[in-house]
Amino acid sequence: MSRFAEVERNTRETEILAKLELDGVGTNEIATGIPFFDHMLEAFSVHGFFDLSLKAKGDIEVDYHHTVEDVGIVLGDAISRALADRKGIRRYGHAITPMDDALAKATIDLSNRPYLAYHLPGAFKPNFADLAREFFRSIANHAGMNLHINVSYGQNDHHVTEAIFKSFGRALDQAVALDERITNLYSAKGCI
Repeated sequence: MSRFAEVERNTRETEILAKLELDGVGTNEIATGIPFFDHMLEAFSVHGFFDLSLKAKGDIEVDYHHTVEDVGIVLGDAISRALADRKGIRRYGHAITPMDDALAKATIDLSNRPYLAYHLPGAFKPNFADLAREFFRSIANHAGMNLHINVSYGQNDHHVTEAIFKSFGRALDQAVALDERITNLYSAKGCI
């Protein structure tokens, strides 16, 4: 059974096409026009074992915000569509990942109740790690995901952001994994 989704989104600000295979090996082809963002999405793909093809064209001459946020919308939609009815999935995932001076944790519940908790170290200045908050908010909202990202410490923006994306990929890999013991939905209520 292939758990695959293709999602396209076109607005006056962005044009995005994503293809996502949840049961992949981490192959990817990513071009957003933002090289650092491409690098982070590659880390997500590799460390989550997700096959990801993502092409985005956005108004990056204005700001990176629209492209980063809209890629999150598209990727969240792709995750939700690839999960279909969510039967048989483990639902929960958690990962802690170090990256040199940084330590990041991601915890996920694919509950269909979107929520984002996103905490960076106290003195961290706004930069890409802060912009990534919008990316993860969009993913959480569109994937129906309860997502908690907590960075215990870190000084280098690259290391903090990369630890976050790797943790997110690893935690999502756990949450979407199929478990033969779960024959329906993993919930005492019978629905999620």
